Amino acid sequence: MSQDEISENLPGVNLFRIDGQLAVITGASRGLGWAMACGLASAGADVLLVSRSQSQLDERVEQISSTYGTKAWGYAADVGDEASVEGLKSFCLTKVGSPSILINNAGINIRGAIDELSFDQFKQVLSTNVQAPWLVTRAFVDAMKQKRYGRIIHVASTLGLVGLANRTPYTASKGAVVQLTRAMALEFAPWNITCNAICPGPFLTEMNKAVADSPDIQTNIVGATAMGRWAELKEIQGAAIYLASPASSFTTGSMMVVDGGWTAR
Repeated sequence: MSQDEISENLPGVNLFRIDGQLAVITGASRGLGWAMACGLASAGADVLLVSRSQSQLDERVEQISSTYGTKAWGYAADVGDEASVEGLKSFCLTKVGSPSILINNAGINIRGAIDELSFDQFKQVLSTNVQAPWLVTRAFVDAMKQKRYGRIIHVASTLGLVGLANRTPYTASKGAVVQLTRAMALEFAPWNITCNAICPGPFLTEMNKAVADSPDIQTNIVGATAMGRWAELKEIQGAAIYLASPASSFTTGSMMVVDGGWTAR
């Protein structure tokens, strides 16, 4: 096999390049969403960052452009609300472009025993963690179908695969995301659109910092990992780049677990 044939048929690391592709990322102004946005921009993608705060987004857009040299936009939306998602769709398709990559990352967690939580709290978690990926995917999948190409990534959780006491809203929502991923993978495959989920373990995000030192967290979450530590934000980037890139062309309906060995036990 000649060198040219090797380069064409076995492109290696070039499969991970996503130059010029547009990625829409929800929950993108901080935490895992911000880390994944930076990861995709470093691989060449233009990014539309979505969160609730336009001021935070404006700052992040400038950071992406100045650091990675790719295009970036910010749009403030409540992705659990249908009308707000329709506004996001209109902005993206008329002002930015047609996305090839979608990362549904926006999520919240309300902890507590079931008899101490209100039904409204339960519904609030499901609205953000389940309704939002369904609504945002519905908004953009037609554009991907027209191109016969797409990469959809949901952010589930290790707690979508295993249980934990006092987490009924969160575990229910992330278990639902796991099943959304599988169903969407089957539904979208005829259009060459993949759908996968990243299942993060304990990452020290803003959502977790407030409870990071509690005995419950140290024993049942950080202590449950084989590596015995919190994950760093940069450790989500490899999974995101892979699932967003041509390298994952035969990977769909998968749960990519990034959990320090939690579910290996």
